[in-house]
Amino acid sequence: MITFELNEEQSMIREALQGFAAEVLAPGARAIDEAGEMPATIIQQGWDFGLIAAAIPEAYGGGGGDRSCMTNAVALEALGGGCASQAAAIMAPGQFVSALIDFGTEEQKAEHLPRFAGATPVAASLAVQESQFGFAAEAQRTTATRKGNGFVLNGEKRLVPLGDRADSFLVLARDEGGAGLGAVQAYIVPRETAGLSVETENGTQGLKPLPKGKLTLDNVELPGSARLGGDAGIDAARLISQARVGAAAVAVGLCRQATDFAIPYAKERVAFGEPIGKKQSIAFMLADMHIECETMRWMVWKAASLLEHNDPGAVKASVLAQDYVRRKAVKIADDALQIFGGHGFIRDLPLEMWLRNARTLTVLDGPVSV
Repeated sequence: MITFELNEEQSMIREALQGFAAEVLAPGARAIDEAGEMPATIIQQGWDFGLIAAAIPEAYGGGGGDRSCMTNAVALEALGGGCASQAAAIMAPGQFVSALIDFGTEEQKAEHLPRFAGATPVAASLAVQESQFGFAAEAQRTTATRKGNGFVLNGEKRLVPLGDRADSFLVLARDEGGAGLGAVQAYIVPRETAGLSVETENGTQGLKPLPKGKLTLDNVELPGSARLGGDAGIDAARLISQARVGAAAVAVGLCRQATDFAIPYAKERVAFGEPIGKKQSIAFMLADMHIECETMRWMVWKAASLLEHNDPGAVKASVLAQDYVRRKAVKIADDALQIFGGHGFIRDLPLEMWLRNARTLTVLDGPVSV
């Protein structure tokens, strides 16, 4: 039997994060967006929920819980319902941790995971995005070339979450001469590594407060132990799928927020003698927004569940969920803005910010992962 019922722990996490999103993230979202900066206090408050540490095995100082893609999807949606930028900043280190748990050798886990089990936030990030038109994970241009027992990395990564402050990066690179995702591996690159330069990036249309960085790798020499998973490597298709579903989950939360914001206004705004919500065109628009939010959620949860159970259909499900969310999220944010008319463009209201954030979420692969 197929069920989307959350277990008791997931329901508690969802309720707690929805409250945090409504009481802390949402009220400060506009000011943070205007400033274009992410307060350290927000990252600390998000870290205090222990979502990342809880998934780390007890042997490495964590909570010992099972790493759950479904739980992460629920958490990302709840946080995205408060502010997409803050949600991404809070959960970005989880990409580094999840990849270590899924693919890391025992030595790599022992070296890195205990750092994420403490009370102080640790900034580390997955570097996926590159400067190319029509980004595709299969077409990674950053290369990893064998040199003795190690590797030499060359290339460039853009819009790396927390890139301005991260002390370690998990860089995706293609084995020189290889093709497709089967040739893509991940490499642990400390910030101080010779040949790696890091620049702060600003100026994106949406997710403006999310700290971002540009990485330039110029003959970066790494030991063989830097390759995640050692000789076994990683399943790049799975890693990319997790990133795609994570971004989609945040977008679902944003769309739910926009829909819930528009409904009361449509009931109260009177035009031509009656609330605009009674106009058929507006009523149908709101109904479609609600339907699409529900549909996106089930597609994201299905993909997350398949990933969690290592189902062969997980990659396909993640692509379908990503494609559907990309097509519907921007429309929902735009429809919410249209319901408010000209007021939707005024920055006293969050609608234009949500539209910008929805557009950015739907063109990036990898700000967060499930």
